[in-house]
Amino acid sequence: MGESEKTEEAEEMAELLRDRFRLSVITIAEAEGKSASKRHGMEIKEPVVACISDLAFKFAGVLQNPDDSQVLANDVRLFAQHAGRKSVNMEDVMLSAHRNEHLLGLLRSFSRDLKSKEPKTGKTRKRPSKKDDVIDAS
Repeated sequence: MGESEKTEEAEEMAELLRDRFRLSVITIAEAEGKSASKRHGMEIKEPVVACISDLAFKFAGVLQNPDDSQVLANDVRLFAQHAGRKSVNMEDVMLSAHRNEHLLGLLRSFSRDLKSKEPKTGKTRKRPSKKDDVIDAS
């Protein structure tokens, strides 16, 4: 495989990743937009969502040269690996933002919002109370 073929393949992969990323951002923005519309009467326009998506994608380092980039992606992967996990979680993302207090605060708030929206599984084990203890006096 020649150098130009590798470059072309990398560009196609970056374009595919960008499109998938944009679709995910649009899905999230539509869900949040419905909520904001109900609360504040606001509407999120498609060009704004596309710009936000592209900015986030560039920040993540995916569009840059694979040889010297993907800083954020590599950082969160290394944080997860250091913690002994095979997958990245929200804590890894927040660790990557530790130098930007404002961004870190926004991520913490977003994480709390996501956790509050998660359905409760209800599979916790109930401990018997002390009053339920039966004492056999025989």
